[in-house]
Amino acid sequence: MKGEGGTRIAGAALGLSLMVRHRTRLGPEADGSADQLACCQTPGSPAGTAAVLLQRGREPHGDAVRLGRGGGRGEPPAGRERRRVMGSGGVSGPAEALLKFSTPRDPAALAAFINLRVLNPEHEQWRRGVEAAVIYTHEHGDLRVPFTYRVPEGEGAEGTGWPASLADFPLGQWTADARRFYARGDMGEDRVAQLEKLGMVWSHFDVAWEEGLSAARGWAAEHGRLLAPLDAAHQGYKVGIWLKNARAAARRAQDLEQRKAEGLPVQSRSGALSEERREQLENIAPSWCPTWPVEWQRAFHLTRQHLDEGGTLPTEAGDVVRQGEDLGRWVRAQRLGWEKLTTVQQRMCEHILGITPTTEHEKPKPRTSQADKWAMNYGAAKQFYEREGHLQVPRKHVEKITVSGNGGEDQEPRGIRLKLGAWVENQRSRAATLTPERIEQLSAIGMRWT
Repeated sequence: MKGEGGTRIAGAALGLSLMVRHRTRLGPEADGSADQLACCQTPGSPAGTAAVLLQRGREPHGDAVRLGRGGGRGEPPAGRERRRVMGSGGVSGPAEALLKFSTPRDPAALAAFINLRVLNPEHEQWRRGVEAAVIYTHEHGDLRVPFTYRVPEGEGAEGTGWPASLADFPLGQWTADARRFYARGDMGEDRVAQLEKLGMVWSHFDVAWEEGLSAARGWAAEHGRLLAPLDAAHQGYKVGIWLKNARAAARRAQDLEQRKAEGLPVQSRSGALSEERREQLENIAPSWCPTWPVEWQRAFHLTRQHLDEGGTLPTEAGDVVRQGEDLGRWVRAQRLGWEKLTTVQQRMCEHILGITPTTEHEKPKPRTSQADKWAMNYGAAKQFYEREGHLQVPRKHVEKITVSGNGGEDQEPRGIRLKLGAWVENQRSRAATLTPERIEQLSAIGMRWT
């Protein structure tokens, strides 16, 4: 079937060539319609075959379309209405330009036109996609179309060879859909052959990487960084998840390199990011895969962006919120947890953002742990026992003790009032959950457990 189709295309193309020569001999007074030119050829000849095939061509709607200027009194009403909508010529603008015999034409485009419009009429979306793919392949030498690529329009399309009928056509999405249909086995052999002739790459892994890289490049251009949150998407592509997987692959590659440097065996590099792909991401944003959490890097970038726009450094929670990040809360957390930051993070915060660690006076009072609270109440109980000689504390009794400020040796002592009566009752009722050491301590100062 493929050989027969190729013969028909070649014959039709040859026929059109002969029709061009015939029109040249007839001169400018000859009518340029395909019908009249076909009548001048011998039946069964290549030119006659081309004319017949052109007359049999069908638009996506399934109605026969005459390529000449016909339309007499015997024309059906549907045909007259179609001609009224499409114009007296009965063909689209690009097709009319292609069929002008006085202008040079691309043989590949002419063959594609005959195949898609005459021999194997296709759906309009498919025809537009193939037409765009042919032009893209001619310009770039391959069909590795980025996922976000759309046919240029307006001034961007001038002088590039893109017809106005394809303006803003989503060629990247179209090729991605074609690969999915191919993977599911839902694409016909004719369409597969058409795309393979243009250099289509069916490899899922290579194409998936190219699509993700294109989406990451678009997201970075829009946001100024490549630290997308997990739910981030660009033109429908889940770039956040793609970047998360890429970072995991990059860290695996680093682990393998570390093992190799230590002389440990490296069995397989499966799942590791190649150096070439890592460089591709670093060309977009060098900080795409930091050693610290991505959330930290994103908050750092947003704070820096806020300062570059003339804002002041937020220091309290709720001062500045950008893209869902509370920058004031983040800055305060860095100041309080300065010792937990790496040396590089400390330098970035101090020299780029102007963040400094908190002083002793600014640090909040440390929270009293449960163990410290129990120790203070035990001290109050012991003080009561030494003063009263027993531990029969009234339920509402409050004992006052003196402790050093914040538990430090150099702090001034301060008085604390503790509800000792309630505490003793609680210890008695919770005796089953107390440790043996605490039971022994309370028993030593006269605790009655029943």
